Amino acid sequence: MFARLLILFYAIMSYAVFLVSFLYALGFVGNYLVPKSIDIGGSPNVSEAITVDLLLLGLFAIQHSVMARPAFKQWSAKIFPAACQRSTYVLLSSLILLLLFWQWRPIPTPVWQVGGTAAWLLTGVYWLGWLIVLASTFMIDHFDLSGLRQAFFALRGAEAPAQSFRTPLLYRIVRHPLMLGFLLVFWATPEMTAGHLLFAVMTTVYILVGLQFEERDLIAQFGTTYQQYRRRVPMLLPRIFGRRRAEDRRPRLAGTPR
Repeated sequence: MFARLLILFYAIMSYAVFLVSFLYALGFVGNYLVPKSIDIGGSPNVSEAITVDLLLLGLFAIQHSVMARPAFKQWSAKIFPAACQRSTYVLLSSLILLLLFWQWRPIPTPVWQVGGTAAWLLTGVYWLGWLIVLASTFMIDHFDLSGLRQAFFALRGAEAPAQSFRTPLLYRIVRHPLMLGFLLVFWATPEMTAGHLLFAVMTTVYILVGLQFEERDLIAQFGTTYQQYRRRVPMLLPRIFGRRRAEDRRPRLAGTPR
């Protein structure tokens, strides 16, 4: 029982660190109410800023991708309990994000700047993106993604059952609404600087490349079911025009993100 309580405590602490990193990210990307953000916090040498920023983004990409792969999960299961895997993933991702926020070097050179109605619209899209990100996690299972679900099952001496393969709400419109939300957040700004542009471009490249690996893993896991889902539902951009077939409008099973 002590070990089970320790797993639960570890999961709760990991989730707390995640909440801190998530809330700080709201201000970091949007330049709101934080002491250091994507555009605020000193004016270092540009070459130094580019180097440091790329290293920080690369560190996050490597950790985030490697730990999400099935092979790494199988290897890590030999080291610590399966109930801790997701919490460890969340904890390390959050700590690296906090490191990125702390060590980020702004490059304040303006790329574009708009005002008036356009600025309000872009700001609205920015917050819409965060809403989509948060809502997408709850549409599948927020507490499974954060590792809390696995810890609560472990407390009961049971293993968390595998998540069902489904397409709730936004997942019937695009396959990866979570990533769509992040893209809106990264690009929707009335004041784009060189540093923000670097961040947006590199994270977009990472998302697009990472989704190819994620889709491959989902096909390996769910086979024909996911392949049919891919044919019916676009990856990131919703189909605005064109009629869908009647069979596409029926509720179908689909995969959940890693």
